[in-house]
Amino acid sequence: MIDYPEGLPYPLRENYGLEPVSPMTRSKLGNGRSEARRKFKNVPVLVNVIWELDAGQAQIFEAFFEYTLVSGVKKFECPLLTPLGLDKYTAEFDDIYKGGYLTKLNHWRYTAQLWLLKRPLIDKEWLDYGPEYVLHSDIIDIALNRDWPEA
Repeated sequence: MIDYPEGLPYPLRENYGLEPVSPMTRSKLGNGRSEARRKFKNVPVLVNVIWELDAGQAQIFEAFFEYTLVSGVKKFECPLLTPLGLDKYTAEFDDIYKGGYLTKLNHWRYTAQLWLLKRPLIDKEWLDYGPEYVLHSDIIDIALNRDWPEA
């Protein structure tokens, strides 16, 4: 899998968001009601991203899009923040990015929409058997790092 280039920053928080595609479809019934059902299980997610890059980073970004991703059509591993934390996700560009827009003396802003091929979710077992561990994972993380830092 193609990796997002080393040295390029993560997307900004500004306008950053995850928008899952609806997996539902509705059918109208003869009595006027409608019935919902699942259309598909593997739900893609649209991610709105903004990168602010210096001139060198902008050159790498545009070359990566054009040459490595073949004008943005290939999938790549991209580090993104989700409720599960910062991780690499398989992504692809929805279309060509917008930008570069000059923002500072020599910084360039690019906006794009990426498709994550799979919605970031915890495993079903965490929901069924250990939701309290998920809800209090920040406390557990602090305790583990303070009491057992070598682990």
